[in-house]
Amino acid sequence: MQALWVAVVALLCQAAWSPLVGGDPQTASPKTRHKKPGSTLAPSSQGTAQPKVASTITTSRTKQVKGTASPRTSSPGNFRTTTVASYGRKGLEQPPTTTSAKKMPLSTPRPTDNKAPKKSVRVKVIKKKVVKKKTKLSLQERMAKEASKCPPLGLESLRVRDSQLRSSSFKREGLGPHRGRLNIQSGIHDDDLYDGGWCAGHKDKKQWLEIDARRLTRFTGIITQGLNSIWTYSWVTSYKVQFSNDTHRWLPCKNGSEEAVFPGNKDPETPVLNPFPVPVVARYLRINPQTWFENGTICLRMEVLGCTVPDPNNIYLWDDLPVTNDKLDFRHHNYKDMRKLMKKVNDACPNITRVYSIGKSYQGLKMYVMEISDNPGHHEVGEPEFRYVAGMHGNEVLGRELVLNLMEYLCHEYKKGNPRIRRLVTETRIHLLPSMNPDGYETAYKLGSELSGWAMGRWTYEGFDLNHNFADLNTALWDAEDNDMVPHEFPNHYIPIPESYTFPNATVAPETRAVISWMQRYPFMLSANLHGGELVVTYPFDMTRTYWKAQELTPTADDAVFRWLATVYATSNLAMVEDDRRLCHYEDFMREGNIINGANWHTVPGSMNDFSYLHTNCFEITIELSCDKFPHESELPQEWENNKESLLLYMEQTRRGIKGIVRDKDTEEGIADAIISVDGINHDIRTGNIYKIQTSLLSPIKPRQEKK
Repeated sequence: MQALWVAVVALLCQAAWSPLVGGDPQTASPKTRHKKPGSTLAPSSQGTAQPKVASTITTSRTKQVKGTASPRTSSPGNFRTTTVASYGRKGLEQPPTTTSAKKMPLSTPRPTDNKAPKKSVRVKVIKKKVVKKKTKLSLQERMAKEASKCPPLGLESLRVRDSQLRSSSFKREGLGPHRGRLNIQSGIHDDDLYDGGWCAGHKDKKQWLEIDARRLTRFTGIITQGLNSIWTYSWVTSYKVQFSNDTHRWLPCKNGSEEAVFPGNKDPETPVLNPFPVPVVARYLRINPQTWFENGTICLRMEVLGCTVPDPNNIYLWDDLPVTNDKLDFRHHNYKDMRKLMKKVNDACPNITRVYSIGKSYQGLKMYVMEISDNPGHHEVGEPEFRYVAGMHGNEVLGRELVLNLMEYLCHEYKKGNPRIRRLVTETRIHLLPSMNPDGYETAYKLGSELSGWAMGRWTYEGFDLNHNFADLNTALWDAEDNDMVPHEFPNHYIPIPESYTFPNATVAPETRAVISWMQRYPFMLSANLHGGELVVTYPFDMTRTYWKAQELTPTADDAVFRWLATVYATSNLAMVEDDRRLCHYEDFMREGNIINGANWHTVPGSMNDFSYLHTNCFEITIELSCDKFPHESELPQEWENNKESLLLYMEQTRRGIKGIVRDKDTEEGIADAIISVDGINHDIRTGNIYKIQTSLLSPIKPRQEKK
């Protein structure tokens, strides 16, 4: 009987403490009535609930880290709990002294073990990862994510030619299939030759709009809009899609065993993405409207998503060739990524770069500027100050990316010893503001390049259009000229800002105030404001002199200089000089060399160009960089190549003209704020105040390091 008792006790002990299996200790633990704070219950391999004691520590640089104290001894005994110290970047730092918990017997001791000496208990601290539970995406979200992996074919960016688009019928030439492009804009007249979409000639379910991809393509989705018009409302509310390789045999897009019917639009402007249930490989795609807005007709604009299928026998192979040899960061950068890139460039070229902030947006995002100069942080006598400003309209994003690419390029080429870049950096103080409206950009960025539409993110968070938010100095100047007060009683330059504009409660955006203050600190002489949505360069004045006219040629006194500056950029831009390119929307700027007086295009009261010219010494133009306001990421290398030479050549125009120092005849000292007039030009300039410039420089502000 005694031998049987000993065998039972031995068997129980073996079950209570068994060797490590797969790296996890197998233990039998008593049940606990209350769960201690910080502890977790995890099932053991034997199906028994096993308490684990853990503690969490939150630091300013790390996420919460959980540590688990697990006993490991060669025989039954007692275990202790351990409070895990904070983890730094390099792992576990000095852990605190362990504290003993209440002793809990794990099994019934054998009589022979009563006099056995107690052995020290070793504690193993296991670092556990905090795994965040991923939220499950809906079927529609998963399909949209899959569709977005393929870029747009290029209806909006005009990579798809007019000859690649066909339709069953159309109302008239201005509403033909070549107009069925996402975000295309119409003219102001109802019967324009270039209208705002494709409209079928008949109202029935047999109508279709077709695209020839010119090569086998893996189609993944389609995006649609309604007709862009200020006179009529028309859009398609549902449609089917068909595919073909020869335009004779068409197969429908199916959702399982049934033909798929996709939901269309609910208004003319909001883009709607419909991913295909299964990607389809074909050459041709047709959209077949089924229902439409009851008070309108069959009209739509579209973009198609698809990846080309490799085909060595296809003649259209040039699309696969790299478009640029520059190794730059070609992607869209949100606020966080933009700061990282600017910090990266600053670290790579600390001797010629400086990052500083000119202010904050309404939502508190800093407006960072990259300065590139051989002596950053200091104005050198005789060295011109230049600036590029991008992102005034938050959804016109190409300028933002080009400015960021320009930072990288100047840094790389300077380090490589490129003589052209070294001369540019040595002889010019360059300031690059990539995002004047960071709040608007973040709004557009969240929707993406195709779904942000034509206007989402254009304005600031408060709803300001920054290009209409500067002080109107034109009206005061023209009134004074009409009364023969210029320049004796009223200045023709450095026109003061009206007092009402400076009041704290004035309807002026904080972004506008920051840029005005920036203009007043630095003696800029040349600038360009980068926009998107067209391919044209505009120059002041932007506001019509006849206040009730929407369009009127309104030149400045320096019209010849402005026309030259605009021509320099336009004639060196690869996209603008392409002879067989189609119009972006409805204006034909190619007849005038892709330049136009701003007011002669459309009036813009309170523009930054006019303010810069009338309030400072700086000559500024507006550059419309692309038909597509928000090009897809895959198109950025080509856009950089289109604009690289133009960006460099325009900066080099700071070397033109007469420059020097105005000195006192007797003392030979420089004269600050001296007025310089040129016969025949009713617009003077002033010399800079070096002392004022040096004492008002902003201190360098580097983007803070992101948390790990």
